[in-house]
Amino acid sequence: MNRLSEAATRAFIARYGTALGAVAVFVFFAAAAQNFLTPGNLAVVLKQISYIAILGIGFALALTAAELDLSFANVTSLAAVATGTLVHGGKPWGLAVLAGLAIGLAFGLLNGLVVTRLKVPSLIATLAVASIANGFAFMITGGVSIVGRWNPDFVFLGRGVVLGLPILVLWTAAAAALALFFLKQTRTGLHLTFTGEAEDAARLAGIATRRMKLLGLGLSGAAAGATAILLTASLSSAAPTSAGDFLLTAIAAVLLGMTMIEPGRPNVTGTLIGALIIGMLGNGLVLLGAPYYVQDIVLGIIIVASVSVSASTLTKAAFHV
Repeated sequence: MNRLSEAATRAFIARYGTALGAVAVFVFFAAAAQNFLTPGNLAVVLKQISYIAILGIGFALALTAAELDLSFANVTSLAAVATGTLVHGGKPWGLAVLAGLAIGLAFGLLNGLVVTRLKVPSLIATLAVASIANGFAFMITGGVSIVGRWNPDFVFLGRGVVLGLPILVLWTAAAAALALFFLKQTRTGLHLTFTGEAEDAARLAGIATRRMKLLGLGLSGAAAGATAILLTASLSSAAPTSAGDFLLTAIAAVLLGMTMIEPGRPNVTGTLIGALIIGMLGNGLVLLGAPYYVQDIVLGIIIVASVSVSASTLTKAAFHV
């Protein structure tokens, strides 16, 4: 019985230990950081993590198919400036939203085609596509941020409040719910998972593995496009580097998520908790008056610690081994 109890305890810690760590972080800052528990500050934390959570979900979907997407931050910036240019130019905001989503999806599919058709490892392919997206973003803007008066209906997408909750929180919850339903309740989602876990076996079982990889990277691009719209609406501005800071934080959220719930595997719930941990750390450290560079140090430690748990998954995604 003791051995069974010890095994159960270890399994529980492996699955929920990081989530319990999130609770500990919350309790620590609640006690140590003045104003951390105020409704206004908690709303700020939730809004700040919305972008990295949605981008993280997209990255996790690509990683589920055993592919890396290192282009999503640059694609987000490109979709943001394209969306901002249309809205600021007086075009219908609905058209601008469709343009942002289409650009994200198109670049995601481009990643997928380079990986599946040209056989370029996703580590290299998505870095190249990131450079292309970055070039287009600077070409559109000339390196100048887009600012000015914006359509209030468009701004509501990022700044609105619904039923007392920031609309960004609702968009994040919707993205997570859709991703969970897709992965757990649809045949295509299961095929995506099987492709990432055992590609050769999945192929022999009749699963179109190349199509699944294309889909995973395409969904990551679509998440980048959606984030670009929300970011542009929330900030009422767009710049060719507006999403640059989200690359490491979103990846860190996914890697941190892989240490819990489904250890060693990218998962939506873990990604959300990982994003929340990163958001609480950043906000709490600021409230405590810590220098800005402490956040970078902590983020680096999180990435290293997380990769130690999920190294085999990342190696497979990066180099197809």
